[in-house]
Amino acid sequence: MTTDVALPDIREAERSLDRLEALAESLHNEHGRVRSSLGAEREFLVLAPEARDRLEELSKALFGKILDEVELNLTHGIREILGQDRVVFTEREVKNNRLQIHFQIQNRGRDDEVEDILTGQGGSVCNILSVGLRLIALSQLPEEHHRRFLVLDEQDCWLKPALVPKFMKIINEIADKLSLQLLVISHHPLDLFAGAADRIFELKPDRERGAVVTRVK
Repeated sequence: MTTDVALPDIREAERSLDRLEALAESLHNEHGRVRSSLGAEREFLVLAPEARDRLEELSKALFGKILDEVELNLTHGIREILGQDRVVFTEREVKNNRLQIHFQIQNRGRDDEVEDILTGQGGSVCNILSVGLRLIALSQLPEEHHRRFLVLDEQDCWLKPALVPKFMKIINEIADKLSLQLLVISHHPLDLFAGAADRIFELKPDRERGAVVTRVK
């Protein structure tokens, strides 16, 4: 039995076969590339825990010296202003590939107990530390993008009046050392700032003008 097949049908079948062979070769090559990439990813995943631990060590080492200096400066400020033997220290850990820093304060006169910074000394500790950290942070910013100027709005509100001169003296010294300009707003008596401020202005309410600013130093 003889079957006649049209010549165009044979050629179309040959072209289809060529396309299928090319597709098969392309898929085979892609499969090889995927297997190779998968192997590299598996090798990376094996090394990932070790790499993460190493990065944590490097992060702590990189910022360790800076934080040590910060701890010393803040401890000095606390002791000078409050006149008490307290030590500022940090707890450092890496979470989600980021170094997290938790500030703590220890009272050496009470069995080395760790105090709550937010409530210690009725909020005075928090005020002092926040000023110190802002001064340090501002000093690290590039001068071409940030003016070395800081406004402290009633930052001494939780301090006893007797401690305000010490507070002003030490932040003035730090600002001078870091070449920073400070504007301090306070409700304490002006004489408490006389020894630590370059210029002092008094703001008083006025019925006609709303407020009057007078320079007293």
